[in-house]
Amino acid sequence: MNKLKLLLGVFLLSSSIASAAPGDTTWVQANISQLSWYGNYDSTINFPTTGTYRNIYMVVTIGKYVCPGSPTYCGDWDYTVQNYLMTPGGDTLELGRLITPYANSGAPRTPNSWTHRYVFDVTDYASKLQGSGTVRIHYSGYSGGFTGNIKFAFVEGTPDRNVVGLERLWRGSYSYGGATDIDTYFPEVTATAPTGTQNSELKFIITGHGSDDAGCCEFLSKNYQVVLNSTSIATKAIWRDNCGSNELYPQSGTWLFDRANWCPGDLIQPNVHKLTGVTAGTPFNVKLDFDAYASSGGGLGSYTTETHLVHYGPINKTKDASIEDIISPTNNENHFRQNPICGSPRVSVKNRGAAFINLISFEYGIKDSVMQTYTWSGTLNPLESTEIALPDLTNLQSIAGSTGTKTFVVKITSVNGSGDADSTNDRMMSDFAPSPKWDGQFRVMFRPNNQTGAGGTSQTNWKIYDQNNIVVRERTGAAINTLYTDTVTLPTGCYRFEITDGGCDGLHWWLYDANPSAGVNGGSLFIKKYGSNANITMNGYVYSGTYAHDFGCKFTQYFYTNTPISGINNVDANALSMEAYPNPATDKVYVDIAGITNVSGTINVIDAVGRVVKTFACNNAHVEIETVELQSGIYTLLFVNQNGNKLQSRLLITK
Repeated sequence: MNKLKLLLGVFLLSSSIASAAPGDTTWVQANISQLSWYGNYDSTINFPTTGTYRNIYMVVTIGKYVCPGSPTYCGDWDYTVQNYLMTPGGDTLELGRLITPYANSGAPRTPNSWTHRYVFDVTDYASKLQGSGTVRIHYSGYSGGFTGNIKFAFVEGTPDRNVVGLERLWRGSYSYGGATDIDTYFPEVTATAPTGTQNSELKFIITGHGSDDAGCCEFLSKNYQVVLNSTSIATKAIWRDNCGSNELYPQSGTWLFDRANWCPGDLIQPNVHKLTGVTAGTPFNVKLDFDAYASSGGGLGSYTTETHLVHYGPINKTKDASIEDIISPTNNENHFRQNPICGSPRVSVKNRGAAFINLISFEYGIKDSVMQTYTWSGTLNPLESTEIALPDLTNLQSIAGSTGTKTFVVKITSVNGSGDADSTNDRMMSDFAPSPKWDGQFRVMFRPNNQTGAGGTSQTNWKIYDQNNIVVRERTGAAINTLYTDTVTLPTGCYRFEITDGGCDGLHWWLYDANPSAGVNGGSLFIKKYGSNANITMNGYVYSGTYAHDFGCKFTQYFYTNTPISGINNVDANALSMEAYPNPATDKVYVDIAGITNVSGTINVIDAVGRVVKTFACNNAHVEIETVELQSGIYTLLFVNQNGNKLQSRLLITK
């Protein structure tokens, strides 16, 4: 196997490779457990005893199982999962932490067959991941419903840097705001960097749990400082402010509330602090200081922590660019919001060498088709990563609307104008689904909820961007609790529809329905086929039921249209129009009016000889008219508003 396909959804079942070459991958299976109750789930395994590894990844797959009982019950909520390595030498190290999602089987993304992969880079622990060891899942849940599966991927090659020293410092769960100052548990430590040290870093995993009357620790942001040789070198907030952008959404709980360095259904990234000035052979002192805090009552929250001190040797390679991930196009669930696409692929690239990188040339395309080329220019510092948008891939448009799985290929062909020193990490593939194809004319039916943003208008907006990232249609500054029906006409091309919410709680959230005291009324968004009441399916958007219009901060849908219709108008300049559908109709017809901000008037139904056979008040851009008592035939619908504007549409009724 010439490339780790860790992020591509391809997993090898073999646990060893007899003769490995750079870039080849050895997989080691660890835990396979049903996480039924709070406690430890251990698996003793044998890691490779020889070999040099460019990267080692720990892949933790969380899934579900059907709980016992009649009826069955699973409290599949947001529980902490800590993954430890225990060696015969006595080392106990937390390699990675995640929080399970709210995963009721009735939610659209978490049926009983649901699984999600969480990938941790554990290369720094290579010296411990040798020979016999025990891998522990510590599950902090008080009910069943989840499964845990851990695999390790050992990728042959030269690491970016050799770890010359590794030490665990502080760890544990400690209450915050009580009689005992939490700083007591993070006292000053004196250490000496070993021979060969070029850089030293402090890796700190911290999450807040439980709440007092002020919401601390889970729902209150606090800070800690890293103090090196009596000088504060970093201040870090213990907080995640982007839970509403979670890739796993919607969830069956309070998934979009921001929390103390974690979000339900996501992994925990360690905070990495560079200890600048530490040199080999010279002692130094380091400690952590937390914000002073006294609880307001109602119990105490706590912080769960793990701290590692890591010493690195020099960077091993001079020039090495690596493709780390394909963000789009891909079917990887960790990039759900960014897919499927019809235009510009995005990849993550890392500089694994000591030299600055200013140019990277790529070759990319759909497997077994003509490749495109692109040269990126910029500045990529040693050991840093960046996300690169490749120019629009034409073949993504030609396959839009098709079915089946395709394969995307991207390859680095040169770095700084010449060959890359390490070619084993220059190529990656991903399986993906093509983007949808829409008709060039469709309707956007948008009703904001009653949450206001700047200027007293709705905090929710939608926009459509073309391939050049130019807004071609939009509805912004909308009035709350008001239905807007906009007919969109687009020429051939790839587009991106985005709806954003300033409160990061979507247009509708079931929690507000269950708690009327919150005072939030649900809004809605529907993308409709023109001339029909049929919804256009969007990836991950739910139109009905408990989880309807629940998308958090933003929802994005790429689509392609090849309908040759000219003219792109903005909503405010949209010509007056009226559309009736379905047409022909039987017992009811829907009427949409565009181009009038405040609709107020009447609709007359006129038969073939000019008689007004029915009159309706029309005070909304979208109305439903009962026609069950009308005979088969051709009718004219005539709308007249208070300003004398007239709109009409023909309607065929068949019985």
